[in-house]
Amino acid sequence: MDIYPIKKALAIADEQGLDLVEISPNAKPPVCKVMDYKKFLYEQKKREKALKSKATKVVVKEIRFGPQTDDHDYEFKKKHAEKFLKDGAKLKAFVFFKGRSIVFKEQGQILLLKLAQDLEEYGKVEQMPKLEGKRMIMFIAPKKK
Repeated sequence: MDIYPIKKALAIADEQGLDLVEISPNAKPPVCKVMDYKKFLYEQKKREKALKSKATKVVVKEIRFGPQTDDHDYEFKKKHAEKFLKDGAKLKAFVFFKGRSIVFKEQGQILLLKLAQDLEEYGKVEQMPKLEGKRMIMFIAPKKK
């Protein structure tokens, strides 16, 4: 490859007080552009930042139940869950088993499935109730508008 065009390009860039930036190094011959490199970097960062701000951020809200949660408490927490799903947040509902209450696994599962059924019009179950240590966890994603 001849080095003469590169020297000529560098001379042109130097004459204009700008930089010679290699755009596509793999091309034959390599593609270069005469530009202000610092301005190019600044605009590239600005573009990336704009794309990042447009990306949707997933918010996860949690609701905690006990295996023997009372009807009134259940209704109260269900209203909060509805609000979270309407606002577009994911819901992480879990039953926390303290001490020996782990023997009531079925009650915890029934409670979470009842919640999923009650919130059917606001969101869909992303993960069915699953026991992880002392917690039985279920995820509900909001329905698209």
